[in-house]
Amino acid sequence: MEDNVSKAQQLQQRMVQFAATTIRQVNSVKLPRSVIDQVTRSVASIGANYCEAINASSKLDFRNKIYIAKKEAAETKYWLQLIEELQPKSLDDLQGECQAILMILQKTVNTINDKRKSKDQ
Repeated sequence: MEDNVSKAQQLQQRMVQFAATTIRQVNSVKLPRSVIDQVTRSVASIGANYCEAINASSKLDFRNKIYIAKKEAAETKYWLQLIEELQPKSLDDLQGECQAILMILQKTVNTINDKRKSKDQ
């Protein structure tokens, strides 16, 4: 159990670092304020919803928060792609980290779904 807590804390810290780096980078280039606001909200929401999932009051609450975190990661990926179109500055590192976080959350969703399916059989 302690190992799982450690992994959860490590992932949470990774999400914090990703959000901070993303926010710093988008604020360092000339972009429409609306785009900066959108990416800031979505990238910060990934970790916030993950934290809520870790502290969920039930399995259903956990599942819902993980789904939201995954949706926010997908939205962040979109905003990063748009920013890269608007600015010639490469965001490959951010896009790669966003994809990695998205895949981790997708694996969690798959595990939840697999457990639900095996329970239903």
